[in-house]
Parts: sequence; C-alpha cells; structure tokens
Amino acid sequence: MGTGSGHRLGRAFGWLWGAYGTSALGTWLAFGALPLIAIRVLDAGPAEVSALACAGAAVGAAVAVPLGPWTEFRPKRPVLIAMDLVRCAALLTVPAAFALGVLTFLQLLLVSVVVSAADITFRAASGAYLKTLLPAGELLVANARFESTAWTTTIIGPPLGGAMTGIFGPVVTVLADAVSYLLSALGIHAIGGHEPRPEKRPAGRPEERSDGQTEGRPEAVRMRAGDLLDGWRYVLADGTLRPLFFNTALFNGLVMATQPLLAVLMLGRLGFAPWQYGLAFAVPSIGGLLGSRLAGPLVARFGQREVLAGAGALRALWPVGLAFVGPGTGGLVLVMGVELGLIFCCGVFNPVYATCRLGLTAADRVARTLSAWAVTTKASTALLTAVWGVLGTLLGPRTAIALAGVLLLATPLLLPRRLPDRARAHS
Repeated sequence: MGTGSGHRLGRAFGWLWGAYGTSALGTWLAFGALPLIAIRVLDAGPAEVSALACAGAAVGAAVAVPLGPWTEFRPKRPVLIAMDLVRCAALLTVPAAFALGVLTFLQLLLVSVVVSAADITFRAASGAYLKTLLPAGELLVANARFESTAWTTTIIGPPLGGAMTGIFGPVVTVLADAVSYLLSALGIHAIGGHEPRPEKRPAGRPEERSDGQTEGRPEAVRMRAGDLLDGWRYVLADGTLRPLFFNTALFNGLVMATQPLLAVLMLGRLGFAPWQYGLAFAVPSIGGLLGSRLAGPLVARFGQREVLAGAGALRALWPVGLAFVGPGTGGLVLVMGVELGLIFCCGVFNPVYATCRLGLTAADRVARTLSAWAVTTKASTALLTAVWGVLGTLLGPRTAIALAGVLLLATPLLLPRRLPDRARAHS
C-alpha cells in the first residue's frame, strides 16, 4: 500500500478531501467567534458564555442521537450536502440578525446546538461514505490526509481568523464559516457518480391493525425507539471496539477538561499575555501535521496494532507535565514542548485508530456506530469539563490538571490487546 503524499486516491476522494479542508478552515477561522459575539455584542457574563460552550455541545449531541439511525439507511452523499447546508443556514442567521439589530443570546445558543448536531451527523455519514468510496487498503492513506489537513487548518485558521476579527469583527468570521460550508456542499455535489444503495431496514414485527388482523410493517416507515441505541449496542458487543471506544472517550474528555483550567493558570496566576497563550498551542500543532504524515510509514514498518498501542501509550504520558508549568520563558517552553509531544502522538494515533474503527464496523452499521461514538465523545467531554471546573475551584487549577494527567496515564490499559484481520489496513 502506498502511503506517500503522491499516492492517488481518485477524483471522488479529491473532491471529498477538498470539501473537508474548506469547511475545516472555515471552522478555525471562526474559532471562538460565537462566545466573542456574546461578550462584545450582547454583554454576556461568564455563566452565559460557559453555557454557550457546554450546553450547546451537549444539547446538540442529544439532538443528534436519532440522526445516526436515520442516516444509516439513506444515501450518504445527500446527507453530507444537507448537513453542510444546515450548518451554513444556521450560521448565516447570526450576521443577518446582527445587521437587523435583533441578535439574542438564545439565538446564539440555538445556532450552537444546530451546528453541533449537524457536525455529528456529518462525521457519521462521511465515515460511512468513505468506506464505500475506497477499498480497505487505502483507508489509512485517506485518514492520514484528513488528519494532516485538520492540523494544517489548525495552524493557519486561528491566526488568520484573529486578524479578520481584529479588522472586521467576529461576525465576519462567522459569515466566512457559513460560506465554507456552502463551498463544502458544492464540492461534495461535484463528486457525482452513483453511490451504492444502503442496506434496507429489516422488516418489523407484525403489528395489529384496527380490524384485528396483523401485518408486517417495514421499518423504513417508522423508526423504533430501540433503534436509537443500535450504535452503542454494536460497539459494546464488540470485544475490540469496546475498549477503543472507552479509551478515546476518556482520553479526549480528560485532555479537553484541563484546557479551561490551563487558561486560568497561564492567563491569570502566571501572567502570560494572550498572544503567548495562543502561541503555546498554535506552534505545537506542527507536531500533528508531522505525526499524520508518519502514520502510514510507521504502520508499514511496525504493523497497525503496534503503532496503535505505541502512539496510544505515548500520548498519555505528556499531559501530566502541564501541572509543572511556571512563569516566564521557561514555562512557555514547557507548555509548548508538552503540547508538541502530545499532538505529535495524536497525529500518529488518530488516522490509525480511525482506520481500525472503520475496518471493525460492518458496512451497514457505520453511520450508527460513528454517530454513537461522536455523541458519547461530546457528552463525556462536556461532563468532564464541568467536573474539572468544580475540582479546579476546590483544589486549585494546578492540582486538578495534575489529577487529570495521572488518570490519563491509565488510559492505555483500555486499548485493545489485539486487532482482528478485518480491522487492518491491508497492503
């Protein structure tokens, strides 16, 4: 299997990759724009800004729960286009309401919920679509390219978005994000071709009619309540997916839960300037770009299971170092070094893990599984962020960061001990 940057994956993947990069750049251009609008335009306080960040993601995850089963039995490309257009339309309401002078905090919260739910649905549908678009042997190359693009836009987007915000204001960056989703929808539409027909929903149990007779009712007519849990049932029943699921949910949640505390520590007690805080996280993103480019060659040399276990263990070693950050140049260098190591390991781990997950998941279960996965990740991140906010208040931010770092050291124990053949990226 070719893993270099010159490995061609075809025109259809090229459009999908371009659409992903465009929307990812738009997202990073507008990073933090909604909270900034809430603060500057609506005079929102800390409680409202926190609600916008946490409640928007949590409620959006809840809204997305029925969308996974709904997506499973429909062609994925129209779903991708629809989710892009939904996100575009939701975000466009912000500059429109601002121009008319009728913007409210409730509207910002609703936009956050809609975008969060559409994000989850888009990711689930895109994973299912990618599995039909490419053979198993090319999935690792594709996932590595997505990962590389994600880190590239992370490096470019926030500084450019910050400059745009400084010159034009945060509403303009929201408009740019909306346009990026429109361009993404156009790119996915340009793929064209015919998508394999999704599996039909199996027939339901016979139901009693009003005349006392029974008849079989196709499941496509109405979704059962039990369908909402199909993704979780599938993950928890699989001996390899289950530990990988808990590992990623716990790792991502604990890492993200420490970010507000680190901001309080660095920007408050340690006296770092905002530009120094931004630099501490922007520069290390280069590690993600390098790691994603090495994922394929490392798998080719050492094997998928070995790289998954090695990168998964190494990424857990870094975060505890953030508890020792001090003031001045030394503290800034420490944060940048820790983040560089963490992000590099994540850059290697993420495409390998995404490829394993697709390989382990049956074709007619991908959308439901990925949707359940994303919902759980968002919900666990919101919950752990709230818990660590309380711990930071009771114990102090440094102690709470150290506690999260120690718990992260145990997350490699949740990685699967072996990978079935169906999980592997075949050469």
